[in-house]
Amino acid sequence: MQPFLQKMIGENKVLDYVIVLGWMLLVWVMLKLFKKYLIRYLQHLTGKTNNQFDDQLVIAAEKFVIPYLYLFINYSIITTLNFSQKIQHVLSAALSVITIYYAVRLINYLMHSLVLLYMHLKNEPPIRIKQLNGLLVLVKVLIWGAGFIMLLDNLGYNVTTIIAGLGVGGIAIALAAQNILSDLFSYLVIFFDKPFEVGDFIVVGTTSGVIERIGIKTSHLRSLDGQQLVMPNAELVKSTIHNFKRMERRRVVNSIGVTYQTSKQHLEAIPGLLKDIITAAGATFDRAHLKSFGDFAILFEYVFYIESPDYVLYMNTVQAINLSLFEAFEQRGIEFAYPSQTIYLAGNANAKLNLPVN
Repeated sequence: MQPFLQKMIGENKVLDYVIVLGWMLLVWVMLKLFKKYLIRYLQHLTGKTNNQFDDQLVIAAEKFVIPYLYLFINYSIITTLNFSQKIQHVLSAALSVITIYYAVRLINYLMHSLVLLYMHLKNEPPIRIKQLNGLLVLVKVLIWGAGFIMLLDNLGYNVTTIIAGLGVGGIAIALAAQNILSDLFSYLVIFFDKPFEVGDFIVVGTTSGVIERIGIKTSHLRSLDGQQLVMPNAELVKSTIHNFKRMERRRVVNSIGVTYQTSKQHLEAIPGLLKDIITAAGATFDRAHLKSFGDFAILFEYVFYIESPDYVLYMNTVQAINLSLFEAFEQRGIEFAYPSQTIYLAGNANAKLNLPVN
């Protein structure tokens, strides 16, 4: 009677199968020990460093490299057996599928992790990271598509026709959806160039509002009267955008007019008076000058800065300056000018009428 281990099952002896199973079990134990001790040791070392790049590499090795290495070694062990051409083809196809699967997952993981790590190092807000996740989904889909084409090529299929078909189909889709693609590329411009972010108050043409959401196709604004405005990204990118939230301070240019009856002494004192009033109101004084002689008034122009973009603070400061200026002129007897004309009465050189001009 033939010993059991020498019996033939298919094209291999039972002993051959036992040896293969033994090697597979040995490899499994070795990789378990490798993962338990070496990976833990590497995690301990990377935990001492300041950067997280090496941490991500160790995680990638644990999640993708080691499992693939185990499957690849098992494939190498199994192929030492004698199999029919059909079974060898199936095993080879299975290895191709496994290789592409782990390669794509590894690339996607490293790309996602490193981009997020870069965003955190730049101290990007959570809303920006959320937007990035939506963008990365599109990139991952493209990588999976490229991996699928590579898999078909490895399996022996002619991918030239597929790629050509995708090219023609892509052109047709691009022509049919050019507005959508335009908005998509505009979204990429908005994301990387950052002309505005969620929470910014912007003015685009005659439209103004606070950015509530930046989508792949449209951005949502909340107007001052409470309406929600949905604007295509392409229209936003094409237009001049006034971002008031990024205003560091407000520059104010005002002018006042006093009557021609104002004395030279008061005219010389007005620039200094304006400086004192503006400084006392908490604004930054720039300049004040007698600018010109108008039809009805002697005109002064003054410039100051409010060191905040806050609109309410701006209005409060301007109001305080105007009230203080009115009070100061009233105390000194300086008159604000208004459109008027002087008529001298015939026969009396000293008699005159000041009439307002409508």
